[in-house]
Amino acid sequence: MTTLVKAWGLAKARLDAVGITGPVIDARLLVEAAAEATRADIIADPHRELTTQQEATLEDYLTRRERREPVSHILGRKGFWKIMLRVTPDVLTPRPDTETVVEYVLRDFPEHAAWSVLDLGVGSGAILLAILAERPAARGLGIDISEEALAVARDNAARLGLAGRMALMRADWSSLLEADSFDLVVSNPPYIAAEVIETLEPEVRDHEPRLALEGGADGLDHYRILAPEILRVLKPGGRFAVEIGYDQKSAVEALFREAGAMGVTTIKDLSDRHRVVAGTKKALETAG
Repeated sequence: MTTLVKAWGLAKARLDAVGITGPVIDARLLVEAAAEATRADIIADPHRELTTQQEATLEDYLTRRERREPVSHILGRKGFWKIMLRVTPDVLTPRPDTETVVEYVLRDFPEHAAWSVLDLGVGSGAILLAILAERPAARGLGIDISEEALAVARDNAARLGLAGRMALMRADWSSLLEADSFDLVVSNPPYIAAEVIETLEPEVRDHEPRLALEGGADGLDHYRILAPEILRVLKPGGRFAVEIGYDQKSAVEALFREAGAMGVTTIKDLSDRHRVVAGTKKALETAG
């Protein structure tokens, strides 16, 4: 029979043999899920034996991973910030880099302030739900062109007990919304240049929705639309934070400055790459 520790070792070796990046973590996640175990179980009870059914499940998981199917798709879930999200092939798998958006906007976001938050291209709901989970007085609206993505976001909101504070709408960005409506706008738009798509890792190229990846010939098509639209729907003095590709800092900053944004800056992620362009809408001037 196969024990937890033996299963982990064999899984690591199989994934490493086919060139999987991070085989140790992937192997552990797949073993835990197949054996209905936790990380603590593997440490405290490493010689616990897997049942025949659990072994079969693990074999299925490993075969799929060897074919470069993402772990998030195999397990149907992915952790992001402090929440666990359901993930399907209809949405972009949430990535640690995107947590930079959440970390930045929460810094000066009062815990009990009744802010209104707009997430453009909401996908699985990752950014918006992470914010709402941290700020109990905030309410949010998530917009996406994909009905399938909205269904995933709706399910995640319900699972997290946040459905009462999050509305969802199918639309192409924010053209249907009134001006001066939101205190905060966040977005992780598609920003990969069309010709780059085919060079991506198979997990992304073959399994992630193209709709959530491709940003036109230079990767900037959506920012050209978003910059003026975000400034339009923000309340005076409102803030925005959008994810960018590592080499898009100057171009995206310029688009937001051209649209009238104030205090435009770029924040780096944990890998020291430019990741989030942020700024504010000019506040209303008060009579002196």
